[in-house]
Amino acid sequence: MSPRSIGGLKLLLFFVCLAPLAILLMEVFGVAGMGLGANPVEELIHRFGLWGLRFLLITLAISPLRYLTGWNWLIRLRRMFGLFSFFYILMHFLAYSGIDQRFDLAAIFEDVVKRPFITIGFTAFLLLIPLAVTSTNAMMRRLGRRWQKLHRLVYLIAILGVWHFYWQVKLDTLEPLIYITILAVLLGYRLWRRFVRQPAGINRSGV
Repeated sequence: MSPRSIGGLKLLLFFVCLAPLAILLMEVFGVAGMGLGANPVEELIHRFGLWGLRFLLITLAISPLRYLTGWNWLIRLRRMFGLFSFFYILMHFLAYSGIDQRFDLAAIFEDVVKRPFITIGFTAFLLLIPLAVTSTNAMMRRLGRRWQKLHRLVYLIAILGVWHFYWQVKLDTLEPLIYITILAVLLGYRLWRRFVRQPAGINRSGV
């Protein structure tokens, strides 16, 4: 795919990735009769977190798709999906800490300490911050091989993310189990590749 085509695709995907935010804003402000249901704050927090997890799994799916299809240009989309994952997870945290807890640091600290699913989610969020900060080309050059080692934290972050989702759900665990299965397939494929010959012309760099 030509650089111009990739640029056009990235622009299109950028607006597609913003669509969940646009829909949420319309629901928040009740546009065209849309709404967030009986518990809008809880629903807003949940939806931001869900989209953050979805984009995280999409980010992890880039390398397997690249290996299976031979489309090396896919790697140029990974950073954008990763940053959108961070954006939605950041909004998830801000909705919880700002709207739900009104930035009451004592209440937030108590939740993090006493509620295991929040402990896990908060840990995943903290681990994601350095990955977002070091996502630029300049940081890649500055860190060298350390950059790749640092960004392997994404595997742990994804595990903590689906774990957080599973523990947060009280009754119907079908949806988090679907995400757990997807993650297991993505990580399992990476483990399987360690025992097969590396296809010619494909670089194993990145996540």
